[in-house]
Amino acid sequence: MTEVLPADALAKRGLLDRAQAARSVVAARPRVLFVSHTGTMSGAELVLRDAVRPWAGSSAFLFEDGALTAALRDAGLEIRLARRQSALAGLRRDVSPLSALPVLGQLGALALEIARSARSCDVVYANSQKAFLLSSLAARAAGRPLIWHLHDILDGAHFDRAQRILQIRLANLCAARVIVPSEAAARAFVQAGGRRSLIRVVPNGLDVDPAPCSAAVLRAELGLPDGPLVGVFSRLAPWKGQDVLIEALATLSGLRCVVVGAPLFGEDAYAAHLRDLAARRGLSDRVLFLGQRDDVPRLMQAVDAVVHPSVDPEPFGRTLVEAMLVGVPVIATDAGASTEILDGGAAGTLVPPRRSDRLAAALSALFADPDAFRARAALARERALSRYGAESMQRDLADIILQVAGRA
Repeated sequence: MTEVLPADALAKRGLLDRAQAARSVVAARPRVLFVSHTGTMSGAELVLRDAVRPWAGSSAFLFEDGALTAALRDAGLEIRLARRQSALAGLRRDVSPLSALPVLGQLGALALEIARSARSCDVVYANSQKAFLLSSLAARAAGRPLIWHLHDILDGAHFDRAQRILQIRLANLCAARVIVPSEAAARAFVQAGGRRSLIRVVPNGLDVDPAPCSAAVLRAELGLPDGPLVGVFSRLAPWKGQDVLIEALATLSGLRCVVVGAPLFGEDAYAAHLRDLAARRGLSDRVLFLGQRDDVPRLMQAVDAVVHPSVDPEPFGRTLVEAMLVGVPVIATDAGASTEILDGGAAGTLVPPRRSDRLAAALSALFADPDAFRARAALARERALSRYGAESMQRDLADIILQVAGRA
């Protein structure tokens, strides 16, 4: 079950700190079962794709097939797909767990599948709330320790009260560690009743290092318009607040916006609402919907600023860090992890959520004095490089996995 590697080999990969490497000539590298409820690539799945890179030879159990399957297979993981389409796909997190009663038998069968896979591994690593709910039962049945990587803010804005109670009780009972990407997510977990001793804060890490290129050249290549241009980069969902940015644009003449992202989890009605809102505000020629893209860093380099207008607290803010790494000014709502990432406003501009007037004022200030914002963007890039690298995240996650496996 356990592959033995020389300690110096692990140290070179950044998986053991100096103290660990000095204590042992050999280190046991546990086999990990990474569990995800979706095959769609979104924020949590991008983190998982990067987190598994040091764990070639481990396994991934996916409730459904998708782009994540290929990404994890390319990383050297053995892929195990659920035998039947997961009944969890239609269960929303903002409704009572009682809505799962009609499919309880299917969920039980899925938990048994996870348990069978877990028996050939040393640690179970659940990468989402839905994956955790079933993995908590499966890990206990298989006698394996469980890590929950919580990519959400456990509050009333995102989860039904009964769901929060169930998740917290299962975490306190079953989880060896709960990993969160920010202090904001940690506070929400504890305020919901979770044990602080379970928490480990590991900021999401990114590898973004695009070749320097002028915005004018990139706009020509990408077919983007000249003149003042900002961008919002996230999935289309009500809590992401793209509508707030459109309302702000309605009060600013001459400013265009690119909206990059798609409705990934049943938010098609909101996507249609955004297009209708732009039309009703007379902005159809100024709000450009580009859909889901795989060239986000290049698009960010082509705009004058990145706007992150979420209306509810975010557990992290991947697009904030991406923008910081490419050296583009950031304007974000002052809620959740955005405040941490932007160092209380020192590395970007913070505005209150749901306030299109304050967002419009921040945009006006940006174009009135772009040099001041560019200087702050340079500081933001240094902050992102020092705090939010993929290698640092992989090392911290590996330390936690090794610690948990040592207690198995």
